[in-house]
Amino acid sequence: MVPSPVEDPKAPLPLQPRDDDGPVFREPWEAQVFAMTVHLHAADYFTWPEWTEALSTEITAAKDRGEADLGDTYYHHWFRALEALVVGMGLETTPAIDERMETWRRAYLATPHGQPVELDAG
Repeated sequence: MVPSPVEDPKAPLPLQPRDDDGPVFREPWEAQVFAMTVHLHAADYFTWPEWTEALSTEITAAKDRGEADLGDTYYHHWFRALEALVVGMGLETTPAIDERMETWRRAYLATPHGQPVELDAG
């Protein structure tokens, strides 16, 4: 069984980009989705085997859809797997997630370069 980052933060996860110091993230959102997953697991929302099954399912589905893996897709799969778990558990709905992503996109596009993006509290 693959240990969770909560059980062993240095334990390698299958296919996860990493170097000698641990996980490697290309963008801040990758680290954030990683941290959210670890946090939800630590809060007992799902087991690590449930997580690895969800991630494996998403990676397999992407391959079945013919999506190219150019080495930059891992955290996109991670995000989709986490979204599927969260929706499947009833913690959030797909429309609510889509709405929040659109809110973020609009705020990002309206924010001057170099300024922090601010979202409404809603």
